[in-house]
Amino acid sequence: MTGIGYSAGASDMRNGLLTLTAALLAPFSAFAQTASPQAIDIPGWFSESFLDLREDVREAAKEGKRLLLYFGQDGCPYCKALMQTNFTQPLIVSKTRRHFVAIALNIWGDRELTSLDGKVIREKDFARLMRVQFTPTILFLDEKGGTVARLNGYYPPHRFEAAIDYVAGRMEVKQSFADYMRTAVKEAANEKLHEEPFFMRPPYDLRRRSGSKPLAVVFETPYCAGCNELHAEGFTRAEVKAELGQFDVVRFALGADAMLTTPQGLKLHADEWARALKIVYTPSIVFFDATGREVIRTEAYIRPFHLAGAFAYVSSGEYRNEPSFQRFLQARADRMRKRGQTVDLWK
Repeated sequence: MTGIGYSAGASDMRNGLLTLTAALLAPFSAFAQTASPQAIDIPGWFSESFLDLREDVREAAKEGKRLLLYFGQDGCPYCKALMQTNFTQPLIVSKTRRHFVAIALNIWGDRELTSLDGKVIREKDFARLMRVQFTPTILFLDEKGGTVARLNGYYPPHRFEAAIDYVAGRMEVKQSFADYMRTAVKEAANEKLHEEPFFMRPPYDLRRRSGSKPLAVVFETPYCAGCNELHAEGFTRAEVKAELGQFDVVRFALGADAMLTTPQGLKLHADEWARALKIVYTPSIVFFDATGREVIRTEAYIRPFHLAGAFAYVSSGEYRNEPSFQRFLQARADRMRKRGQTVDLWK
């Protein structure tokens, strides 16, 4: 990518410097990959950016493209799935390369970047500033650097393709990303919602009072494969079941007209509340603490280890001391290993 105000000669020089730098760093890169067996390989077609995001946005726009910012980390099974499943499918790769300039950022990285407001900041500080709690997180930026869509976690290929179609097609001028995703994907799954004995029954007064439990609000839809998996695998795991009793758990379907009182005391239809919360993915779970404040939400594909971790993050109260969900998960996994438990992030 060339910079604003650079001549063709300057561009050639920059490309030469990139090639030289890559050659000089190759031995160190190879060592890093060897030393970290869980390193995630990024596709070669991702941009070798100088990490001036203002310039990256402008250069992408010149090419008729938009900017895709990927936040990841080594050892992340969801990042691995994105790279090895989504980004090995020819149609997804073709669409992404045709419509986007993709840049990879490490949520623990120390490289300096220039943010859209011109401030120089390290990758990890930028990730924290952008409130990245899950990896991968993907931000799709428009020609002015505004966020068109955000994926907080891993989207399976068919949902990911729908997301890139939305951004590439400039569909934000017609409808919100949340509204688009409601109808963009229909999966081979149950046409009826699953029931659980721990779901709250109406009337749905979700206000938190003295002595109240934290609240977990599940949003689902029919024909949702991830919803089926949540009930078949997530809610049946011992570590998840151990957490459920510490919460009030309520479930609403997108589009439902059930009346409820929100934790803030507003009386709304369930679908109105889902739209106000900008629910994009199903299943999503929005967690509120015992005071009615939203703490965190899971809004992408999630396996039982991370599901149990999200419940524990809220029930333990650790969110008050540790703002990073990722650091909480690391500490939780370390404690489990010390107790002799096997930790498999994908099972």
